[in-house]
Amino acid sequence: MILIKNAEIYSPAHIGRKDILISFDKIAYISNNIITKDKLYGDIDVIDADGLIAMPGIIDLHVHVAGGGGEGGFKTRTPDLVLTNMTLNGVTTCVGLLGTDGSTRSMGNLLAKLRGLEEEGLTTYSWTGCYEIPTRTITDDARSDIIFVDKIIGVGEIAVSDHRGSNPSADDLIHLASECRVGGMLSGKCGILHMHLGDGKRGFEPIFEVIDRSDIPYENLLPTHINRNTLVYKQSIEYAKNGGYVDITTSIKPEGDTAVYAAEVYETLLKEKISPDHITMSSDAGGSLPIFDQNGKLMSLKTGLPDTDMETIKMCISNGMPIEEAILPLTSTPAKRLKLHGKGNIKEGCDADILLVDKNFKIYAVISKGRIMVDNYKAVMHGSFESLT
Repeated sequence: MILIKNAEIYSPAHIGRKDILISFDKIAYISNNIITKDKLYGDIDVIDADGLIAMPGIIDLHVHVAGGGGEGGFKTRTPDLVLTNMTLNGVTTCVGLLGTDGSTRSMGNLLAKLRGLEEEGLTTYSWTGCYEIPTRTITDDARSDIIFVDKIIGVGEIAVSDHRGSNPSADDLIHLASECRVGGMLSGKCGILHMHLGDGKRGFEPIFEVIDRSDIPYENLLPTHINRNTLVYKQSIEYAKNGGYVDITTSIKPEGDTAVYAAEVYETLLKEKISPDHITMSSDAGGSLPIFDQNGKLMSLKTGLPDTDMETIKMCISNGMPIEEAILPLTSTPAKRLKLHGKGNIKEGCDADILLVDKNFKIYAVISKGRIMVDNYKAVMHGSFESLT
């Protein structure tokens, strides 16, 4: 059991200064002053959170945990992420995916990596597939993956308007979105088609066609990387105003191109009266961040980490956004959208995924499923092979 004393709690709603009692992997009790009695509670780890803020653990719905990249040849395949890549950056729940490479990397490899991270202390889920259509699955089809594989919640990331994808038509996307929807209905999962938006000329147009030409509801579609260029950014505002859901990539930065900071995009969407329930964020960590010229030639390549999630939260707050609003796209909103029950909130009965951050929003402690992973700004739990590297 763990007792957190005197934390200023954002659930994400601000509920004031309170104590939090954790029993096993759940939040058992939240009260103004929990007085421990050894005979009643037994051994308890007590964390003095005076001067600290408690917020839900980050849910990162787009992470290449088993590596990504490869656009510059075999030597540019990015390495797997390790446990502390996630915990030191506040991520307690992640959704893994393949990305560009569905040939040298497989769904089996991805699921094995996710199960390993789960054993080490995270909560993990998975998208099935990769950039291409027909996409790669672990069973015969995407619908069966969603229904029969516990970790798989939807399909992604499917590349739209990107020279690395398979140039999917609206019909291709409609068929795959239908498979997602039915798979989700039959299994009680979100059944979302998660789509990567590239720098191609059409931008959002294939997704607009899906909405115009089919009965697929917005709830089953989630385009990401909407801040990668001016075209996609502008189209995403129209899409969201019409009722669509969008995912902003925190690792995208305007480094000499037309990309836009995630915090700026989030602020703009809110000013456009788009509900925060329709906006999520994710890091794209573990994948490569390639820069191509106008002819599709690779110019440079680097690897992303999930530290940009907390950086974006801090940027939103420094720009004057209330804390409870700034943390929504990485906590309760993705939990709701992805049907991750018990996640994204600090409430009695919810999973004990809690961050303690100081006044500068630097991570002091991380609790994941009731286990202390980071304490006093340092990792106290490491992955199986981290000590060897």
